[in-house]
Amino acid sequence: MSFTLAIVGRPNVGKSTLFNRLVGKKLALVDNQPGVTRDLREGEARLGDLRFTVIDTAGLEDATDDSLQGRMRRLTERAVDMADVCLFMIDARTGITPTDMMFAEILRKRSAHVILAANKGEGSAADAGVIEAYSLGLGEPIRLSAEHGEGMNDLYSFLMPIDEKFAKAAEDTLPITDIDVNEDGESEEEYSLPTNEKPLQVAVVGRPNAGKSTLINKILGEERLLTGPEAGITRDAISLRIMWNDTPMRIFDTAGMRKKAKVQDKVEKLSVSDGLRAVKFAEVVVVLLDAEIPFEQQDLRIADLAEREGRAVVVAVNKWDIEDSKQEKLRDLKESFERLLPQLRGAPLITVSAKTGRGLDRLHDAIMRAHAVWNRRVPTAALNRWLTGMLEQHPPPAPQGRRIKLRYMTQAKTRPPGFVVMCSHPDKMPDSYSRYLVNGLRQDFDMPGTPIRLMMRGQGDKNPYKGKKKSTPSRLRKHVHGRNSKPG
Repeated sequence: MSFTLAIVGRPNVGKSTLFNRLVGKKLALVDNQPGVTRDLREGEARLGDLRFTVIDTAGLEDATDDSLQGRMRRLTERAVDMADVCLFMIDARTGITPTDMMFAEILRKRSAHVILAANKGEGSAADAGVIEAYSLGLGEPIRLSAEHGEGMNDLYSFLMPIDEKFAKAAEDTLPITDIDVNEDGESEEEYSLPTNEKPLQVAVVGRPNAGKSTLINKILGEERLLTGPEAGITRDAISLRIMWNDTPMRIFDTAGMRKKAKVQDKVEKLSVSDGLRAVKFAEVVVVLLDAEIPFEQQDLRIADLAEREGRAVVVAVNKWDIEDSKQEKLRDLKESFERLLPQLRGAPLITVSAKTGRGLDRLHDAIMRAHAVWNRRVPTAALNRWLTGMLEQHPPPAPQGRRIKLRYMTQAKTRPPGFVVMCSHPDKMPDSYSRYLVNGLRQDFDMPGTPIRLMMRGQGDKNPYKGKKKSTPSRLRKHVHGRNSKPG
């Protein structure tokens, strides 16, 4: 998905009808009665070759109190803030209303990209409303009929340059991963410290109310992000450029990720998917735990997600300032970490206090070290000397009496480190032996915590006659029977 489009407008202008047409299913309830849609609905939209996320919203009404209409309006305004593009719909047959004028003004201030659509635009009865739409000051309106599918080509023309812009921005922001390494352990992309042009990309993830925004504010030295005692204040992944201890970084503050069963609020569903997307945009993921309730199931899922995405991981335990028995607690944390996350064995575990700022220098150093390990390269000669020692110490198993031979090993990629082992019967190699090799790589080549990819590959069959029917070659037959002999 390249961008998010929120469809907004007064009640009963046809927002849900257009939403259903874009997603290709009748997901949203549609009726002539206004106010049917009350919460946010998200779907995967297809328009020609464009793929994007579309959000159906409640009708905008002139209410700011705590009534149902007021809460619905705040929810819609939140969707406007979260979306990359807003499609503002009016009813071309009704024409422009004072409410349309008021919300056009709000959208001009809150959204960088606003597209104006005059819906129910089929027939001459809509001509006056389409012309009147220019008075909103939002540019040329698209004449649509969401019910009959008219005007979709015009909508495509408006969205195409926006899609290209966001695709380019995503390409520029995504970290470079899986860099090929040659025989000497060198790669085209030499490891270098982060620069202003290529800042280190860090995502701070964790459950709600773990203190992510407070931590980033403390690093920034200013109250840039909204914080408070309530869980779930941060709704979307916010990217900030910072200079931390002379290191240029782009840091992502993400919404708290809860168990899927608990995620009922529609905005929170959008927030969680945004947080997962932030992991993909990061090079180093800081999993922030709450010292009072560390390593809950969701923390483990988040750390496992970062490992599966191949990102360097640092575990930070927050609210350490209110912990009484620190030594005992730290010992228990390390034991739990080793037991519950063996795939991240050796990853740094740092205790911090986002409130007081204690431990932030250690966190910075851990992030830099995790990034360096993520870029680690090992020469092929050193790898094969190491492999010989590992085989002598613990030979591979012999399934069905046939010993698996490990012949050769090389590093194929970095970011994260990836290794290839040439062997016989790669499909019969048990996972336990692969883990033995991965743990050895971590320990002997100083690669704690980083995801390590290990692939077993067969060398192919070198015998060209294997599988062919055995027969005596003609030259040999002539030599045995004589040149003029006749078979008897």
